[in-house]
Amino acid sequence: MSTTAGAAASVPTRPKPTIVLEHGAFADASSWSGVIERLNRAGYPVVAAADPLRGPAADAAYLRSVLDRVHGPVVLVGHSYGGTVISEAAVGREKQVKALVYVAAFLPDEGETSLELSNRFPGSTLGAAVEAVPYALPDGGHGNDLYIKSDKFRAQFAADVPRGQAALMAATQRPVAASALEEPSVGAAWKRIPSWSLIATQDFNIPPAAQRFMSERAHAHTVEVKASHAVAVSRPDSVARLVRQAADSTAR
Repeated sequence: MSTTAGAAASVPTRPKPTIVLEHGAFADASSWSGVIERLNRAGYPVVAAADPLRGPAADAAYLRSVLDRVHGPVVLVGHSYGGTVISEAAVGREKQVKALVYVAAFLPDEGETSLELSNRFPGSTLGAAVEAVPYALPDGGHGNDLYIKSDKFRAQFAADVPRGQAALMAATQRPVAASALEEPSVGAAWKRIPSWSLIATQDFNIPPAAQRFMSERAHAHTVEVKASHAVAVSRPDSVARLVRQAADSTAR
């Protein structure tokens, strides 16, 4: 064996980063199933976290507890409101979180809310599609959970998903606390961590114009995909491809 060949053979292979996926409102971790399958086939370890959907501060604290159990580098991916959560959870974790990926998601700055960013540009029809359902609080008060009405779910959230699958998604949707969408963000990790963004051009939850504004502001590596808000379900190849691009950047 030549010296050159022996040196090349002795170079250790850098382990792949763990991909941590954070779903958003009106969805659950199963919305990442197609993306997970593709990332697993490519050799990436994946964790799909459950998002409590109670508010950015509480949800980010919960996500940090998930990150505490992951050894080695992480690529953190957020869909929709999950983008707000990863932006806050990754603050101060630059040594662990090597890339942020936003999938039809919010990239808020400090002090901004999801509702404010969604309403800043025309195109969202979410307000007319949701219903508020009161829930009890331990102190005797109550909050309001938001659900997308089942008869409006597919058109609003998943227009390019097969009807049967969209019906299952509607039945299993996790509600978001109305207050979560009005709670200001206190962290913007995209200012310090390289970011990637997928813009869903047929999104009726977060207007594409809002997604473009936030992505450009964050100097994110951006792609646009003709898809509904449920792009991780309808276009898992496109989402997995972008996540892999972000993950590959960590090996350089």
